[in-house]
Amino acid sequence: MRIIGGKFKGLRLKPPPNLPVRPTTDVAKEALFNILNNQVDFENIRVLDLFSGTGNISLEFASRGVLKVVAVDREFSCYNYLKKIAKELKLENIQANKSDVFKFLETETDSYDLIFADPPYDLPQITLIPNILFENNLLKKGGLLIIEHPSFKKIDTHPNFKEQRQYGSSAFSFFTC
Repeated sequence: MRIIGGKFKGLRLKPPPNLPVRPTTDVAKEALFNILNNQVDFENIRVLDLFSGTGNISLEFASRGVLKVVAVDREFSCYNYLKKIAKELKLENIQANKSDVFKFLETETDSYDLIFADPPYDLPQITLIPNILFENNLLKKGGLLIIEHPSFKKIDTHPNFKEQRQYGSSAFSFFTC
């Protein structure tokens, strides 16, 4: 894994091998950020990273100078790794939260310009994520929700669905508010 843009472009990330994660591949991440480069003013947005795992996506956003990244993952080892790397890189715009994502969403009252969710591919509630986020008004008007999921899984029935992009066995579904 590496950071592909911004202040820390080219930095290789070496998370511990025992983390229970499936990080977004560099190819998929690069394609995603190529799309976002044309749509997002990174320096003026607040990002929510759900199921953040290694913090790969959070670190990418922080490297690009976003105002704030709130990263949520229930795994203590993932939480600790992201906190450690953010501290080493002096990325004060990352706020790591050790919490179950669905419990976090029950109490979250802030809204975000961009929400990225990369749930475990076998999570049965993947299709419920857009409903929860839109019902709780967690995405600002004009905001963007991106869900990474297995390419065979269809989550395009929500009225805010915009498009899906496929990269190998992974896909990104985009929703707008």
